[in-house]
Amino acid sequence: MSSQFRAIVVDEVSGENGEAAARRRGVLRTLDDDFFSAAGDDDRPLPSTATGVSIDVSYSSINYKDGLAVAGRPGVVRRLPLIAGIDVVGTVTASGDPRWAPGDSVVLNGAGLGESRHGGLSERTVVDGASLLRLPSAISPRRAAALGTAGFTAMLAVMALERQGIGPRSGEILVTGAAGGVGSVAVMLLSRAGYSVTAASGRAATEGDYLRALGAATVIDRAELLQPGKPLQSTRWAGAIDSLGGTSLATVLAQISYGGSVASCGLAAGAELPSTVLPFILRGVNLLGVNSVDAPIALREAAWLRLAGEAQLARLDELSTEIGLSAVPETAEAILAGTVRGRTIVNVRA
Repeated sequence: MSSQFRAIVVDEVSGENGEAAARRRGVLRTLDDDFFSAAGDDDRPLPSTATGVSIDVSYSSINYKDGLAVAGRPGVVRRLPLIAGIDVVGTVTASGDPRWAPGDSVVLNGAGLGESRHGGLSERTVVDGASLLRLPSAISPRRAAALGTAGFTAMLAVMALERQGIGPRSGEILVTGAAGGVGSVAVMLLSRAGYSVTAASGRAATEGDYLRALGAATVIDRAELLQPGKPLQSTRWAGAIDSLGGTSLATVLAQISYGGSVASCGLAAGAELPSTVLPFILRGVNLLGVNSVDAPIALREAAWLRLAGEAQLARLDELSTEIGLSAVPETAEAILAGTVRGRTIVNVRA
């Protein structure tokens, strides 16, 4: 095995192209295994090649959080330097954890990757084995990356609605941010399960055909949800999966039917919630938080088994674009600008 490997590393980078001061950003670097032993600017220990699980990475992906990290936005990366990437799909090469052995095909999403632990935008990485999963045999490594954190989160959101009794006969389900990664997979999963889905997107005019091909019965412009309104409005939805937050989420809550639920899994439009308690008190609406980063192992296993059995795997190819490591910084900016559709797979060997 080569002693060197390539990775997208987030660190303080000297000013360039007219920038006077250094700033944090992700750049493509060539590293060696000593990088995994460096403490960085945080005293909390990272998994090492002796204590963690060493993985030859085959694929990763670009999620909204990866875009924030690689573009140098605050709030994601908690130590420097750090290999970016909240998704890992690959093969175990060595393990200090008895649960894992060389040759195991594995997948890991969240669990601190790309935030406080080295992630998957790398030809090689070392992870903690506690949250690691065996890749279901029904899912190829490439399709596992096409699902990634976005697909994992979408399935967690669907399962959260199900636990509240929201089923295909309950009524219309709204998916916001529908042309993005979480939204695209959520539309696909819900429609496959028999739900009638309305997809809301800021690109409804250009992505309507794409969303209907994924299974959306109706496509609406996100602008309908962005205007501040009354805390209780005419009911439209039995449930919703929201990846936007902000005014959009407040409007969705105001339009949920009695006893309905909203699975909240993102804040692309803001972390604020300009709402009131009225939807919860007068209509019994449930706001369900979906946290894919810290999901316990039993829930991770259940979600990935559901994805293996219920995701339209062939359709994943249609909603995915593949890039190499060198294209990650440019793609990070594009995903933050809202111009990326569906899922972006990173072939770390390309």
